[in-house]
This record gives sequence, C-alpha cells and structure tokens, in this order.
Amino acid sequence: MSNLKIYNTLARDKQTFVPIEPGKVRMYVCGMTIYDYCHIGHARMMMAFDVMYRWLLASGYDVTYARNITDIDDKIIKRAVENGETISQLTTRFTRYMDEDTTALGILPPTLVPRATEYVPQMLALIEKLEARDLAYKGEDGDVNYAVRNFEGYGKLSGKSLDDLRAGERVDVNTGKRDPLDFVLWKASKKSEPEEVKWDSKWGKGRPGWHIECSAMCSALLGEHFDIHGGGADLQFPHHENEIAQSEGAFGHQMVNYWVHNGFVRVDNEKMSKSLGNFFTIRDVLKKYDAEVVRFFILRAHYRSPLNYSDAHLDDARGALTRLYTALDGVEGDGQPLDWKEENAARFAEAMDDDFNTPLAVAALFELATEVNKSKSPVAARQLKALAGVIGLLERTPQQFRQAAVGGEGGDDAAIDAAIVQRAEAKKARNFAESDKIRADLLAQGIILEDKPDGTTNWRRA
Repeated sequence: MSNLKIYNTLARDKQTFVPIEPGKVRMYVCGMTIYDYCHIGHARMMMAFDVMYRWLLASGYDVTYARNITDIDDKIIKRAVENGETISQLTTRFTRYMDEDTTALGILPPTLVPRATEYVPQMLALIEKLEARDLAYKGEDGDVNYAVRNFEGYGKLSGKSLDDLRAGERVDVNTGKRDPLDFVLWKASKKSEPEEVKWDSKWGKGRPGWHIECSAMCSALLGEHFDIHGGGADLQFPHHENEIAQSEGAFGHQMVNYWVHNGFVRVDNEKMSKSLGNFFTIRDVLKKYDAEVVRFFILRAHYRSPLNYSDAHLDDARGALTRLYTALDGVEGDGQPLDWKEENAARFAEAMDDDFNTPLAVAALFELATEVNKSKSPVAARQLKALAGVIGLLERTPQQFRQAAVGGEGGDDAAIDAAIVQRAEAKKARNFAESDKIRADLLAQGIILEDKPDGTTNWRRA
C-alpha cells in the first residue's frame, strides 16, 4: 500500500495512515443541508474529499465513501413553508441542483449518499442507548438532550475544555436543558410544523437534532468504528465534537481514527458563507468560468489552507491550466500504462502521500509540461495526462479545452486574452501550426485578431 500521511485534527499532527481493515478504507463526510444552491465554499469541501477519495483509490484501496444529505432541518422547514411546498419537493429539487454542480466540477459520486430522513429509526435507537447510559434525558419542554458533563473527554477534538465552554454559557429561560452546554438529540414537535417532519417516538412526536443524524448514518453504514471522518473546519465544533460524544457515549469505544477538516474559502479576508451574504453559487461562477478552471483553482491550494476567492485568481488559474493543455497539443502519449516507479510519477505520489498536497502535485505537472514543451516526449506527455487525470484534470483535448475556456456568450475577455498570449508563445517557439489553430479556434468563436508586426495588439468580435 501507500506511504500516506494524513493530518489528524484529533491528534493535531500528521500521522501515517493505517486502515482498520488492511486494503480497505471507510470514510464518512458531512455533506450538504439541502435548501439552497451550493456555493464555492461547498465546492471546496466536496473537492477536498473528492481528491482524497481519488487518491485512496489510486493507491489501491477498496474505498467505501459515504457523504450524507441533511434533508430535515430548521432552515429547510422554514424555506419550504415560505415557498408553499413540501419538504421533499424542496430537498429533491436542490439535491438535483447539487448533483448537476458536482458533476460539472468533476467530483465523483460517493459510494453511498444517505439522506437523514431515511435513518430516523437508527437515530431513535441511538438516543435510547444514550438514555440507558445516563447521557440523555427528556427536558421539561419535551426535547431530549445530551448530558454533556456526563461524557468524559468532551472537547478533545476541538481542544475546548468544559471550563472554557462554561465561561461562554448563557442562561436561556425558554429551554428544558439541565445545563446550557447540553445539546438537543430529539426535538419535540410544534403545532406550526408540517406533519411530514413529525415522527413517533417513546418521547412523543418529534424530529431529530442535527448532530444525532450523522452519528446514526455513519454507524449504520460504516460501523461503530471506521477510518476517516471529514468535513469543513466549521464543523469541528460543535458538530463533530458532539458526534464523538454521541457515538462513543453510546458504543463505549473510539468512533473514528482520523478526523480531517478542510479550510475556508475567504472573500475580502472574511469566510464565505450564506449568513454573511458574501457567497458565490457554483452555478453563477460556472456561467463565467469553465468548470475545470474552477477545479484547478481549488486544487492549487492545499485543502487545509484558506482559499482566497477572486476573479483575478480564477483568471490566473485559467492561464496556468491553459499552459498545461498547450504542452499536450500535438504530442501523443506512448500508449503505455502509468508506472508509479517512474521519476515523475514518484514525485507526484510523494506529494499526494504528504496529506494530499495538491499544490506540490500540480508543481510536478508543470515540471512535466516543461519537459514536454522542450522534448515533445511521448513518455512525458503520457505521464502528464495520466497523473493529471488522477486528480481530475486534463481529461479533454487541448482544442476542447480552448473552445470551452473561451466559450460563453461571445467569449470571456480574460479567456480571449489568455488564448492570445498562448498564440504568441506558440509563434515565439516557431510552432506556427499551433498558432494558426488558436487563431482559427478564436475565429470559430467570432473573435477576430488584429495582427501587427509587433504582435497581436487588438481583437474584436465579428
């Protein structure tokens, strides 16, 4: 197997990955709460774990990858009521939109996609286990809550102690909690809520709290103890901390070996989020930029680091991806399978084994592109295309990419400028066939270049 090391949030260190069962990996990732379009922050999270999934498969592991859908939640109920539609109508529609967005970005479908509403019986069984262990109780308001102070080790994932949490306590007179730190496992139904969000239980009609949903789904699908659990950094506390309390409290042993969290997308030094109103939906971004450009933009940053979103960074990513495609233009691979013992492949693998270090892996691709540009080597061309394919890049022909990158309604100005720069580089390298091809591709898009002795100084739309 591989020499993979993963940064484990629980250990606060990179650790050598050793699966519980040799040759097999079980991974659970907290997915979307489905009531609106996915934004670039969501794309970053799903992309991070898509790359991990791809690399685990490339490393020879048999991977069971579950990414859930939260289809019952306060926000979902509120939006459905506002829209005058059922919960299932709302969540079915936005699940379809999410699938369209992820497909466009080249994100592979997980092995399993559980919906929270399909696992309510498992949630109720888990709450009963917690109640039997004196870790759950029914409050005066009808909600069933988790007794945080009864679970030894609460805070080990986030590094928060009960003393720290106690300092931030607030008194809420409208709660049946015995302690402000306790969190809800089962919410008692309200008369104003739709009937479709009311389930029968020994504690009365109600619906599950958010945290218990994931504990029930991951244990039902992957077992009480599995390899990797992931999600965005914002889920580390309280969601994942509460999952540990629930699952380990119910089963009496370790839940997960490696906890993995991706970094935020930032806009003007603030986290991108719906609550701040500074988010960009995936489909709005894809109206302006080719999906592979967006994918490349995300992969150029390490999954744990902040990702700064801007048109300028996407424009730069488009130019860089264009250079990789240009290297392959007119150079066919040698038709051989990828050999991980080859120097370039080994360098790529070393990067990916270092906590999925895509920036270093991309750097290895550019080194190969330089080699292809110089030597026109079929071996290097094959390595470039095959290695890029491992992380979902360079899967089209250069001409297909050029047409897509320039595409849109009449073409995007920055993409046209990037193609002109690419053409200038081809002419400088005396690759006149490539230069003519780029000019013809642009003309097919309705873009007319105005050449002068000192180069292409202007262009116009036909």
